[in-house]
Amino acid sequence: MKFCSLYSGSSGNSLFVQGNETRILVDAGVSAKKITEALDSINVDIKTINAIIVTHEHIDHIKSLGTLAKKYGIPVYANLGTWNGIDNESAVMPIENKNYFKIGQEFEIGDLKINSFSTSHDAMDSCGFSIKNANKKISIATDLGEMTKEVLDNIKNSKFLLLESNYDPEVLKFCSYPYNLKTRISSKRGHLSNNEAGQTISKLIEHGLERVTLGHLSKESNFPELAYRSVVNELSTRGIGEKDIEINIASRIEPGEVINI
Repeated sequence: MKFCSLYSGSSGNSLFVQGNETRILVDAGVSAKKITEALDSINVDIKTINAIIVTHEHIDHIKSLGTLAKKYGIPVYANLGTWNGIDNESAVMPIENKNYFKIGQEFEIGDLKINSFSTSHDAMDSCGFSIKNANKKISIATDLGEMTKEVLDNIKNSKFLLLESNYDPEVLKFCSYPYNLKTRISSKRGHLSNNEAGQTISKLIEHGLERVTLGHLSKESNFPELAYRSVVNELSTRGIGEKDIEINIASRIEPGEVINI
């Protein structure tokens, strides 16, 4: 399998996953032009994308859904709650492009087996994904206000994980966000902090996790270096060193490296 974070952050999200024969996007939260250019930069033609799977209906995850579906005929998969929550013009598409899945019920796109799991976020029915190809499994878990047992159970035994590390509590406290937004972010239906990301990773290492990319970092209440160091410090309190797991940071503004799993 291959994975590449095209964009990850509060300003827009789109991830690329490839199996032996199948190429999909997870979310399309930036312009179609930016996604096309990002794919070109990793030598992937947008016309070879087999599907887009959607975590939830917030604009930073669906901005170019309609454009990509109509222009390139790409099938889009989302659960019923998410489809009901999508009311943005940019996500309007022909009915034949719409596909539905039930959370917790595995479905297949080509040679990829995909399972969704509920996340705690202020959306209609937000979810994360675990994706399998042969004996390899990767997981994507962002936009979650807390690490629930359901999420943890679903992402166990992943070789690779894209995990939210959205904010630092102290930076959030003093950043320019209004009070109500700060409260939303730190709530159990908001986002995961750096320390919570570190705690989660420490639990997953004993279940086969080898590599993690920290994603969905806030522009105002976090910094890449701070997210990395906070996670490393959290791991060190549990006797886990930097050599025990590979940790990368997903960029908000440009594609990362293509990771082979």
